[in-house]
Amino acid sequence: MANAPKTTSPAKQESGNSGNVFASLAIIICFIIGFLVWNYVMGNPTNFIDDNSDNQPKPGNYLGMVYHAGAVVPVLIGLFLMVWVFSIERFIVIGKASGTGNVGIFVRKIQGFLKSHNIDAAVAECDKQKGSVANVIKAGLLKYKDVEANPGLDAEKSALAIQKEIEEITALEMPMLEKNLNVIATLVSIGTLTGLLGTVTGMIKAFSALATGGAPDSAKLANGISEALINTATGIATSTFAIVMYNILTAKIDKLTYSIDEAGFSIVQTYAANHK
Repeated sequence: MANAPKTTSPAKQESGNSGNVFASLAIIICFIIGFLVWNYVMGNPTNFIDDNSDNQPKPGNYLGMVYHAGAVVPVLIGLFLMVWVFSIERFIVIGKASGTGNVGIFVRKIQGFLKSHNIDAAVAECDKQKGSVANVIKAGLLKYKDVEANPGLDAEKSALAIQKEIEEITALEMPMLEKNLNVIATLVSIGTLTGLLGTVTGMIKAFSALATGGAPDSAKLANGISEALINTATGIATSTFAIVMYNILTAKIDKLTYSIDEAGFSIVQTYAANHK
């Protein structure tokens, strides 16, 4: 009997739309917060000599120094906040996909139930575990029961049907785990490039101060060098943190994918071994 074509459920479509809205709002809000922190916290008049933000920062006041690093700073702050926000959001989503218990222990339990040919107990364990991994394995187990209820079917074709079912459900579940990872990956490059932009603008100001007639303007020279160094440091820090978070999240997703492959292989092999 031909299988009905798989379609994305309304719940997953709604989840995808809400994810797009979240990403858009998060980016806007991070940039707004970055500007507010730069303008009202770092640019607070109390950070500067004579309580005037146009003057030099008070000795040892780093907030004032960062404020004078220029308008690229709030952009970098926004990018840095975005790395945090999207990393936390991905950790939450991946945690939900893993389910209520340890994924490795869950897979071993499923394999144990398969060895004892207790498919109902394996399905019940999936209901208990929940999450994307459990959903994929449960779909494979239900297909196992479905083809086993039709002893007239060819064993090889039935095993392929089980494998195909697992692959189709995996194709529906896994993209949700990788969603927004591209944002973090993009921030790896954008952070460095934005910091470089701040460096260039800072050096332009520094050379402008040196090019003035007569004695160089030491204040402008200091501001230019400060802008260059602070923006460079912030951009590198943003990119470094984004790289670390991207690798950690990718490793977690790979671990879930491996668990699904391992359990799916066990289901197919168990069926094939029992129906030679």
